[in-house]
Amino acid sequence: MDTEKIMNGISKEISTALKAMEKAKTPEEKLMYSETVKNLCDSLGVFLNLINDIAQYGEDDDSPIPF
Repeated sequence: MDTEKIMNGISKEISTALKAMEKAKTPEEKLMYSETVKNLCDSLGVFLNLINDIAQYGEDDDSPIPF
């Protein structure tokens, strides 16, 4: 599983949902798109947190990764 491809895909989906939300006419449609964007952003945040956690264990550090 390539995390970079997944992150790029999620980013594209966020952009698409935001554009669709911009064109939505009813409050129900806007709510649906805003919930979709929130869920996609939460999903993207999982990968960004993972990258942040991995970056804390840099190559300069000789200690083992704790998992």
